[in-house]
Amino acid sequence: MKAGWTAERERSNALALKLMSWIALRCGRRIARGVLHLIAAYFVLFAPAARRASTRYLGRIFGRPPRWRELYAHVFCFAATILDRVYFLRRHTDWLELTLHGHDTVLQALDEGRGAFLMGAHVGSFEALRAAAAHEQTDKRIAMVMYPDNARKINAALAAIAPDAVPDIIALGRPESMLQIRDRLAEGVLIGILADRALQAESPRAQFVRLPFLGTEAVFSDAPFRLADLLRQRIVFMVGLYLGGPRYEVRFEPLADFSARPADAAEREARIRAALAAYVARLESLCREQPYNWFNFHDFWREDAH
Repeated sequence: MKAGWTAERERSNALALKLMSWIALRCGRRIARGVLHLIAAYFVLFAPAARRASTRYLGRIFGRPPRWRELYAHVFCFAATILDRVYFLRRHTDWLELTLHGHDTVLQALDEGRGAFLMGAHVGSFEALRAAAAHEQTDKRIAMVMYPDNARKINAALAAIAPDAVPDIIALGRPESMLQIRDRLAEGVLIGILADRALQAESPRAQFVRLPFLGTEAVFSDAPFRLADLLRQRIVFMVGLYLGGPRYEVRFEPLADFSARPADAAEREARIRAALAAYVARLESLCREQPYNWFNFHDFWREDAH
C-alpha cells in the first residue's frame, strides 16, 4: 500500500522551499512575509486539490464550511513556516521568539545513555525543533526517517539553501534501514518520525489501522510504534507550533515507553495499539488547538476514492 501523498506533498514542498529561499535571501524576512500574502492567495485560488483538502479539514474543525479567509489563513500559515525554514537552516534567528515546554523529557532520555523516538506529525515546523536544540546549546543530532524518493527531493532543496545544514536522513524500505536506526540510537541520536501518514509496512506484522480522527475514521500505520517496541525505545511526542509573527512554541511530551518488553505477545499488541491511539488523540487535540498548523494538503480521509 502506498498513499498518493508520496508522489505529491514532498515534491510541492521542495519547490515551495526553493521559491521561499529566493525571496527570503534577497528581500529579508519583513518584505518576504509581505510577498507571502500574494503567494497564499494564489494557491487558494488556483490550487484546487490543496483547497479541497483544506476545505474538508477545516470543515471538520469548525463544524461548518470554512470561509475564504480561513482557507487563506491555513495556506498562509504553511507558507510562513516554509519561509522561516530558510532562516532556521541558515541559523538567522535573531528575530525568533521561542518558547520551550517539556524539553527535560528528551534530556533525561539522553542522560540515560540512549536515544529516543521523537514522534511528530505534519503540524507546524520541524526546523523549529532544531532551533530549540541550538537554544539549549545541545549537540545532540536528530536523524529523520522517511521514504528515499522524498528524502532525495527535500535534500536537494535543502542543499541548495544551506549546504552545511542538510539533515541526517535514514531512508525507509532498504535492507540496512533497521540497522541504521539501531546504530543511530546506540550513538545517542534522536530518531524523528512524522507518523501522521500511512507508511508502507516495514515488517509483515505492521498494520494499517482505522481510528476516529476529527469525527471521521482515518487510516494510520502502527509501523513506527512496532519499530519502537522492537528496539525497546521510549517515544516522545514532538511539535513545533507556529503562533504567528516571530513566535514559535516547541513541545515535547512523553507518549509511550517500550524499554521493558512484555513476554506475552497479546500484551505487546495491546501496548502498541494503545500508543497509536494516544498519538492520534494527541494529534487531534493539537489540530483543534492550532487548526492552521496542520499541513496535510492531500486527500487525508481518502474521500476522492468514494
